[in-house]
Amino acid sequence: MKFVIIGLSITSSWGNGHATTYRALLKELAALGHDILFLEKDVPYYANNRDLPQPEFCTVGLYKTNEELKTDYRKEVAEADVVIVGSFVQQGVEVGKWAIKTAHGITAYYDIDTPVTLAKLERGDYEYLDPEIISKYDIFLSFCGGPVLTQLEEQYGSPMARPLYCSVDTDLYYPEDQKVKWQMGYLGTYSTDRQPTVQELLNKPAARFPDKNFVVAGPQYPAGLEWSQNVERIEHIPPAEHRKFYNSQKFTLNVTRQDMIKAGYSPSVRLFEAAASGVPIISDYWDGIDSIFELKTEILIAKSYTDVVDYFETIGEEERKKLGENARQKVMKYHTAKARAKELENYVKQVKELLNV
Repeated sequence: MKFVIIGLSITSSWGNGHATTYRALLKELAALGHDILFLEKDVPYYANNRDLPQPEFCTVGLYKTNEELKTDYRKEVAEADVVIVGSFVQQGVEVGKWAIKTAHGITAYYDIDTPVTLAKLERGDYEYLDPEIISKYDIFLSFCGGPVLTQLEEQYGSPMARPLYCSVDTDLYYPEDQKVKWQMGYLGTYSTDRQPTVQELLNKPAARFPDKNFVVAGPQYPAGLEWSQNVERIEHIPPAEHRKFYNSQKFTLNVTRQDMIKAGYSPSVRLFEAAASGVPIISDYWDGIDSIFELKTEILIAKSYTDVVDYFETIGEEERKKLGENARQKVMKYHTAKARAKELENYVKQVKELLNV
Protein backbone atom coordinates (compact mmCIF):
# COMPACT_ATOMS: atom_id res chain seq x y z
CA MET A 1 0.00 0.00 0.00
CA LYS A 2 0.92 3.64 -0.37
CA PHE A 3 0.93 5.58 2.90
CA VAL A 4 1.10 9.36 3.23
CA ILE A 5 1.69 10.57 6.77
CA ILE A 6 1.51 14.23 7.76
CA GLY A 7 3.21 14.44 11.14
CA LEU A 8 5.01 16.71 13.54
CA SER A 9 8.51 15.54 12.63
CA ILE A 10 10.45 12.48 11.61
CA THR A 11 13.69 14.29 10.74
CA SER A 12 14.34 15.79 14.19
CA SER A 13 13.92 14.30 17.67
CA TRP A 14 14.75 17.62 19.31
CA GLY A 15 12.23 18.33 22.08
CA ASN A 16 9.68 15.76 20.90
CA GLY A 17 9.01 12.05 21.21
CA HIS A 18 7.13 11.85 17.91
CA ALA A 19 10.20 11.35 15.73
CA THR A 20 11.37 8.12 17.34
CA THR A 21 7.82 6.74 17.28
CA TYR A 22 7.41 7.47 13.57
CA ARG A 23 10.87 6.17 12.77
CA ALA A 24 10.32 2.81 14.45
CA LEU A 25 6.83 2.30 13.02
CA LEU A 26 7.58 3.40 9.45
CA LYS A 27 10.79 1.39 9.29
CA GLU A 28 8.76 -1.76 9.94
CA LEU A 29 5.93 -0.71 7.62
CA ALA A 30 8.53 -0.35 4.87
CA ALA A 31 9.92 -3.79 5.73
CA LEU A 32 6.42 -5.18 5.15
CA GLY A 33 6.59 -3.81 1.61
CA HIS A 34 4.68 -0.54 1.89
CA ASP A 35 5.63 2.75 0.20
CA ILE A 36 5.68 5.74 2.57
CA LEU A 37 5.79 9.52 2.13
CA PHE A 38 6.20 11.53 5.34
CA LEU A 39 5.28 15.22 5.20
CA GLU A 40 6.37 17.67 7.88
CA LYS A 41 6.38 21.42 8.27
CA ASP A 42 9.81 22.94 7.79
CA VAL A 43 10.33 24.95 10.99
CA PRO A 44 13.63 26.45 12.25
CA TYR A 45 13.89 24.55 15.55
CA TYR A 46 13.74 21.20 13.75
CA ALA A 47 15.74 22.38 10.74
CA ASN A 48 18.59 23.31 13.10
CA ASN A 49 18.47 19.94 14.88
CA ARG A 50 17.89 17.28 12.24
CA ASP A 51 19.39 13.97 13.35
CA LEU A 52 17.74 11.93 10.55
CA PRO A 53 17.22 14.27 7.57
CA GLN A 54 16.83 11.47 5.00
CA PRO A 55 15.46 8.19 6.39
CA GLU A 56 16.15 5.11 4.30
CA PHE A 57 12.67 3.66 4.89
CA CYS A 58 10.51 6.54 3.63
CA THR A 59 10.54 9.66 1.49
CA VAL A 60 10.40 12.98 3.35
CA GLY A 61 8.61 16.02 2.01
CA LEU A 62 9.00 19.41 3.69
CA TYR A 63 6.53 22.27 3.38
CA LYS A 64 6.71 25.80 4.77
CA THR A 65 3.01 26.73 4.57
CA ASN A 66 -0.28 24.88 4.31
CA GLU A 67 -0.75 26.33 0.84
CA GLU A 68 2.54 24.77 -0.20
CA LEU A 69 1.42 21.44 1.30
CA LYS A 70 -1.87 21.55 -0.59
CA THR A 71 -0.25 22.53 -3.87
CA ASP A 72 2.85 20.33 -3.87
CA TYR A 73 1.40 17.12 -2.42
CA ARG A 74 -2.24 17.07 -3.57
CA LYS A 75 -1.61 14.25 -6.05
CA GLU A 76 0.20 12.06 -3.50
CA VAL A 77 -2.55 12.50 -0.90
CA ALA A 78 -5.28 11.85 -3.46
CA GLU A 79 -3.68 8.65 -4.72
CA ALA A 80 -2.57 7.16 -1.39
CA ASP A 81 -4.21 4.02 -0.01
CA VAL A 82 -3.91 5.41 3.52
CA VAL A 83 -3.51 9.04 4.62
CA ILE A 84 -2.61 9.60 8.26
CA VAL A 85 -2.58 13.00 9.97
CA GLY A 86 -0.68 13.09 13.25
CA SER A 87 -1.21 15.07 16.43
CA PHE A 88 0.46 18.44 17.06
CA VAL A 89 0.63 19.24 13.35
CA GLN A 90 0.39 23.03 13.07
CA GLN A 91 -3.07 24.16 11.88
CA GLY A 92 -3.99 20.51 12.20
CA VAL A 93 -7.71 21.07 11.77
CA GLU A 94 -7.18 22.83 8.45
CA VAL A 95 -4.68 20.20 7.33
CA GLY A 96 -7.02 17.39 8.38
CA LYS A 97 -10.05 18.81 6.56
CA TRP A 98 -7.98 19.17 3.41
CA ALA A 99 -6.59 15.63 3.72
CA ILE A 100 -10.04 14.12 4.25
CA LYS A 101 -11.49 16.06 1.29
CA THR A 102 -8.56 15.24 -1.00
CA ALA A 103 -7.88 11.59 -0.14
CA HIS A 104 -9.57 8.82 -2.11
CA GLY A 105 -8.20 6.18 0.24
CA ILE A 106 -8.62 5.58 3.97
CA THR A 107 -8.03 8.53 6.31
CA ALA A 108 -6.76 8.15 9.86
CA TYR A 109 -5.83 10.41 12.73
CA TYR A 110 -2.83 9.21 14.72
CA ASP A 111 -2.82 10.79 18.14
CA ILE A 112 0.54 10.43 19.88
CA ASP A 113 -0.82 12.69 22.63
CA THR A 114 -4.40 11.42 23.15
CA PRO A 115 -4.86 12.43 26.81
CA VAL A 116 -3.41 15.89 26.09
CA THR A 117 -5.75 16.16 23.09
CA LEU A 118 -8.82 15.25 25.15
CA ALA A 119 -7.88 17.77 27.83
CA LYS A 120 -7.54 20.42 25.10
CA LEU A 121 -10.94 19.52 23.65
CA GLU A 122 -12.57 19.81 27.07
CA ARG A 123 -11.09 23.32 27.39
CA GLY A 124 -12.29 24.30 23.92
CA ASP A 125 -8.69 24.44 22.71
CA TYR A 126 -8.77 23.23 19.10
CA GLU A 127 -5.10 23.81 18.27
CA TYR A 128 -4.76 20.74 16.07
CA LEU A 129 -8.04 18.84 16.39
CA ASP A 130 -11.67 19.80 16.93
CA PRO A 131 -14.68 17.64 17.91
CA GLU A 132 -16.28 17.79 14.46
CA ILE A 133 -13.33 16.44 12.50
CA ILE A 134 -12.93 13.35 14.73
CA SER A 135 -16.07 11.88 13.19
CA LYS A 136 -14.77 12.56 9.67
CA TYR A 137 -11.63 10.39 9.93
CA ASP A 138 -12.26 6.72 9.09
CA ILE A 139 -10.25 5.62 12.12
CA PHE A 140 -8.73 7.25 15.20
CA LEU A 141 -5.44 5.64 16.18
CA SER A 142 -4.62 6.39 19.79
CA PHE A 143 -1.49 6.27 21.92
CA CYS A 144 -3.90 5.69 24.78
CA GLY A 145 -6.08 2.62 25.32
CA GLY A 146 -8.74 1.78 27.87
CA PRO A 147 -11.89 3.89 28.43
CA VAL A 148 -10.61 6.72 26.21
CA LEU A 149 -11.38 4.65 23.10
CA THR A 150 -15.04 4.37 24.10
CA GLN A 151 -15.14 8.11 24.77
CA LEU A 152 -13.76 8.86 21.30
CA GLU A 153 -16.46 6.74 19.68
CA GLU A 154 -19.46 7.58 21.87
CA GLN A 155 -18.81 11.23 22.75
CA TYR A 156 -16.94 12.41 19.66
CA GLY A 157 -18.41 10.12 17.01
CA SER A 158 -15.29 8.35 15.76
CA PRO A 159 -16.40 5.47 13.49
CA MET A 160 -13.54 3.38 14.88
CA ALA A 161 -11.07 4.15 17.68
CA ARG A 162 -8.22 1.72 18.22
CA PRO A 163 -5.05 1.70 20.33
CA LEU A 164 -1.77 2.07 18.47
CA TYR A 165 0.65 2.41 21.35
CA CYS A 166 4.16 3.62 20.86
CA SER A 167 6.75 0.92 20.29
CA VAL A 168 10.47 0.30 20.16
CA ASP A 169 12.94 -0.43 17.39
CA THR A 170 14.73 -3.48 18.78
CA ASP A 171 17.56 -3.01 16.28
CA LEU A 172 18.44 0.14 18.23
CA TYR A 173 17.51 -0.74 21.81
CA TYR A 174 19.00 -3.79 23.51
CA PRO A 175 21.26 -4.63 26.48
CA GLU A 176 24.94 -3.97 26.01
CA ASP A 177 27.94 -3.79 28.31
CA GLN A 178 28.55 -0.23 29.39
CA LYS A 179 30.33 1.19 32.38
CA VAL A 180 27.63 2.08 34.92
CA LYS A 181 27.94 5.83 35.45
CA TRP A 182 24.67 6.60 37.24
CA GLN A 183 22.60 5.06 40.00
CA MET A 184 19.50 6.37 38.23
CA GLY A 185 18.74 8.56 35.22
CA TYR A 186 15.80 10.31 33.63
CA LEU A 187 15.37 11.14 29.95
CA GLY A 188 12.68 13.63 29.05
CA THR A 189 11.94 17.16 27.88
CA TYR A 190 11.11 19.56 30.72
CA SER A 191 7.44 20.00 31.55
CA THR A 192 5.92 21.83 34.49
CA ASP A 193 3.61 18.97 35.40
CA ARG A 194 6.35 16.31 35.38
CA GLN A 195 8.98 18.31 37.23
CA PRO A 196 7.56 17.83 40.77
CA THR A 197 7.76 14.05 40.24
CA VAL A 198 11.31 14.30 38.89
CA GLN A 199 12.13 16.31 42.01
CA GLU A 200 10.48 13.76 44.31
CA LEU A 201 11.69 10.55 42.71
CA LEU A 202 15.17 11.56 41.50
CA ASN A 203 16.46 14.79 43.02
CA LYS A 204 15.49 13.96 46.61
CA PRO A 205 16.94 10.42 46.46
CA ALA A 206 20.10 11.93 44.96
CA ALA A 207 20.44 14.11 48.06
CA ARG A 208 19.99 10.99 50.20
CA PHE A 209 22.85 9.21 48.37
CA PRO A 210 25.56 11.86 47.88
CA ASP A 211 28.13 9.18 47.00
CA LYS A 212 26.12 8.03 43.96
CA ASN A 213 25.68 9.80 40.62
CA PHE A 214 22.37 10.68 38.98
CA VAL A 215 21.48 12.27 35.64
CA VAL A 216 18.63 14.22 34.03
CA ALA A 217 18.81 14.51 30.24
CA GLY A 218 16.56 16.61 28.02
CA PRO A 219 16.04 20.13 26.68
CA GLN A 220 14.12 23.18 27.90
CA TYR A 221 14.84 22.92 31.65
CA PRO A 222 14.87 26.40 33.23
CA ALA A 223 18.28 27.60 34.34
CA GLY A 224 17.04 28.40 37.85
CA LEU A 225 16.12 24.84 38.85
CA GLU A 226 18.04 23.56 41.87
CA TRP A 227 19.59 20.12 41.57
CA SER A 228 21.53 18.07 44.09
CA GLN A 229 25.26 18.36 43.48
CA ASN A 230 25.44 14.75 42.29
CA VAL A 231 22.77 15.23 39.59
CA GLU A 232 24.31 15.72 36.15
CA ARG A 233 22.37 17.70 33.55
CA ILE A 234 22.62 16.87 29.84
CA GLU A 235 20.79 19.20 27.44
CA HIS A 236 20.07 16.71 24.66
CA ILE A 237 20.87 13.10 23.84
CA PRO A 238 20.16 12.12 20.23
CA PRO A 239 18.32 8.81 19.71
CA ALA A 240 21.48 7.13 18.41
CA GLU A 241 22.94 7.49 21.91
CA HIS A 242 19.84 6.51 23.93
CA ARG A 243 20.82 2.84 24.19
CA LYS A 244 24.21 3.72 25.63
CA PHE A 245 22.54 6.18 28.01
CA TYR A 246 20.10 3.57 29.34
CA ASN A 247 22.76 0.89 29.67
CA SER A 248 24.91 3.25 31.74
CA GLN A 249 22.28 3.36 34.53
CA LYS A 250 21.44 0.95 37.33
CA PHE A 251 17.83 2.14 37.25
CA THR A 252 15.95 4.48 34.96
CA LEU A 253 13.06 6.72 35.98
CA ASN A 254 9.80 6.99 34.04
CA VAL A 255 7.65 10.07 34.73
CA THR A 256 4.22 10.59 33.20
CA ARG A 257 2.39 13.77 32.17
CA GLN A 258 -0.67 14.56 34.32
CA ASP A 259 -3.01 14.28 31.34
CA MET A 260 -1.62 10.81 30.67
CA ILE A 261 -2.05 9.80 34.31
CA LYS A 262 -5.65 11.04 34.27
CA ALA A 263 -6.50 9.04 31.15
CA GLY A 264 -4.49 5.95 32.06
CA TYR A 265 -3.36 3.26 29.64
CA SER A 266 -0.72 5.60 28.20
CA PRO A 267 2.71 3.97 28.00
CA SER A 268 5.46 6.27 26.77
CA VAL A 269 8.03 5.45 24.13
CA ARG A 270 10.76 5.95 26.74
CA LEU A 271 9.18 3.16 28.79
CA PHE A 272 9.57 0.64 25.98
CA GLU A 273 13.00 1.88 24.95
CA ALA A 274 14.34 1.50 28.50
CA ALA A 275 12.78 -1.93 28.90
CA ALA A 276 14.16 -3.14 25.57
CA SER A 277 17.59 -2.00 26.76
CA GLY A 278 17.22 -4.24 29.81
CA VAL A 279 17.50 -1.48 32.42
CA PRO A 280 15.13 -1.80 35.43
CA ILE A 281 12.43 0.89 35.46
CA ILE A 282 11.12 2.84 38.43
CA SER A 283 7.89 4.56 37.43
CA ASP A 284 5.07 6.66 38.80
CA TYR A 285 1.67 4.93 38.77
CA TRP A 286 -1.25 5.24 36.35
CA ASP A 287 -4.27 3.09 35.63
CA GLY A 288 -3.39 0.41 33.11
CA ILE A 289 0.34 0.27 33.72
CA ASP A 290 -0.20 -3.26 35.03
CA SER A 291 -1.69 -4.19 31.64
CA ILE A 292 1.67 -3.31 30.08
CA PHE A 293 4.11 -4.63 32.70
CA GLU A 294 3.64 -6.88 35.71
CA LEU A 295 4.23 -4.86 38.85
CA LYS A 296 7.20 -5.79 41.08
CA THR A 297 8.58 -8.42 38.67
CA GLU A 298 8.78 -6.32 35.45
CA ILE A 299 8.50 -2.74 36.73
CA LEU A 300 8.83 -0.94 40.07
CA ILE A 301 6.28 1.66 41.17
CA ALA A 302 7.30 4.62 43.34
CA LYS A 303 4.87 7.06 44.94
CA SER A 304 7.48 8.93 46.98
CA TYR A 305 11.22 9.24 47.35
CA THR A 306 11.13 6.76 50.25
CA ASP A 307 10.03 4.05 47.80
CA VAL A 308 13.04 4.83 45.61
CA VAL A 309 15.37 4.77 48.61
CA ASP A 310 13.90 1.41 49.64
CA TYR A 311 14.53 -0.06 46.20
CA PHE A 312 18.13 1.15 46.21
CA GLU A 313 18.76 -0.34 49.64
CA THR A 314 16.96 -3.69 49.32
CA ILE A 315 17.29 -4.87 45.71
CA GLY A 316 20.38 -6.93 45.08
CA GLU A 317 22.28 -7.10 41.81
CA GLU A 318 20.77 -10.42 40.70
CA GLU A 319 17.21 -9.21 41.32
CA ARG A 320 17.97 -5.89 39.63
CA LYS A 321 19.15 -7.61 36.45
CA LYS A 322 16.19 -9.99 36.52
CA LEU A 323 13.77 -7.06 36.66
CA GLY A 324 15.32 -5.57 33.56
CA GLU A 325 15.31 -8.86 31.69
CA ASN A 326 11.68 -9.61 32.57
CA ALA A 327 10.57 -6.24 31.19
CA ARG A 328 12.67 -6.76 28.07
CA GLN A 329 11.01 -10.11 27.37
CA LYS A 330 7.55 -8.54 27.68
CA VAL A 331 8.48 -5.78 25.23
CA MET A 332 10.02 -8.22 22.75
CA LYS A 333 6.75 -10.17 22.72
CA TYR A 334 4.17 -7.38 22.55
CA HIS A 335 5.63 -3.91 22.01
CA THR A 336 8.10 -3.97 19.14
CA ALA A 337 7.72 -1.69 16.14
CA LYS A 338 7.18 -4.79 14.00
CA ALA A 339 4.19 -5.75 16.16
CA ARG A 340 2.77 -2.21 15.81
CA ALA A 341 3.19 -2.20 12.02
CA LYS A 342 1.23 -5.43 11.79
CA GLU A 343 -1.45 -3.97 14.08
CA LEU A 344 -1.75 -0.98 11.75
CA GLU A 345 -2.08 -3.27 8.74
CA ASN A 346 -4.86 -5.12 10.53
CA TYR A 347 -6.69 -1.90 11.40
CA VAL A 348 -6.56 -0.80 7.77
CA LYS A 349 -8.06 -4.15 6.82
CA GLN A 350 -10.85 -3.64 9.39
CA VAL A 351 -11.66 -0.19 7.99
CA LYS A 352 -11.78 -1.55 4.44
CA GLU A 353 -14.20 -4.25 5.54
CA LEU A 354 -16.33 -1.65 7.34
CA LEU A 355 -16.42 0.60 4.28
CA ASN A 356 -16.69 -2.27 1.81
CA VAL A 357 -13.67 -1.08 -0.18
